[in-house]
Amino acid sequence: MTVTEAAAEGLIRIGEVARGAGVSVRAVRYYEQQGLLIAERSPSGQRLYRQDAITLVRFFQQMYAVGLTSRRITELLPCFDSGHTDAEQRAMLRAERDRIQAKVDDLQAVLDRLDQVIAITDTHP
Repeated sequence: MTVTEAAAEGLIRIGEVARGAGVSVRAVRYYEQQGLLIAERSPSGQRLYRQDAITLVRFFQQMYAVGLTSRRITELLPCFDSGHTDAEQRAMLRAERDRIQAKVDDLQAVLDRLDQVIAITDTHP
């Protein structure tokens, strides 16, 4: 969708989104291809995004980092946008939370073990 110059004033360009979120322009394009972001187009064809695109891209990065797929993130977006969920969405959210908590617990166990090794090696030259 092309926007007028006046309407484009509240929007930001793809490079600004990428810099603000700490990702590459290619990553922002990928999120758009996956249907996670929607871009408007300037009269000259440049991609333009709402101001909240930076926050969304950071959210996508976090969700990818804990193992969610684009499809799962797409399912989460309505919850993120509206704050409203149905029973199926809440069950999915809880399942993802439980899966992530299990990862956190595993990482904490590894961290605890590393702390033990460090403590042992600190007492030996």
